[in-house]
Amino acid sequence: MVRRAELVRKTKETEISLKLDLDGKGESDISTGIGFLDHMLCLFSGHGRFDLSLQCKGDLTVDSHHTVEDIGIVLGKTISDALGKRESIKRFGTSFVPMDESLAMVSIDLSNRPFLFFEVPFSTDRIGEMETEMFEEFFRALAVNGGMTLHIKLIHGKNNHHMIEAVFKAFARALKEAVTIDSSIQGVPSTKGLL
Repeated sequence: MVRRAELVRKTKETEISLKLDLDGKGESDISTGIGFLDHMLCLFSGHGRFDLSLQCKGDLTVDSHHTVEDIGIVLGKTISDALGKRESIKRFGTSFVPMDESLAMVSIDLSNRPFLFFEVPFSTDRIGEMETEMFEEFFRALAVNGGMTLHIKLIHGKNNHHMIEAVFKAFARALKEAVTIDSSIQGVPSTKGLL
């Protein structure tokens, strides 16, 4: 079973090209124009063992909003496309990840019912050149377009870089668990027979 997808999306605000392999080795080639976001997406790729190629040209002279949200949209759609009918996947994934003094929890249900709970109390407006409020927008766009129920909670933490790094690593590990094939599951993992 090949679980790869790619998508190109062009608007007046962004131009994005993304390729994803859910069963990769964690290799990445990422250029978003936002250094800190590149760093987080490289972590996502490496810790989830997803091969990710992503190039984005956005209207960063305005701010990072369109770029970050649109990348979330495209990544979510690509994950959903790569999953196909979502047959034989574990569907659920939860991960707790520490990053020094920070501890994050991410729990995912690939239910096709989009929802985001996001509780990460940042104490700064920016990390690098990225506005911290944009992380919630990224994950909301990803959850909606990826058809996932997504809960993200910082258990504790002080350093904002460590906090969001723990979140991205936990997200990667939880998603990897959720997309894992379980040969004992016939069809979609739902008692309703449909996701």
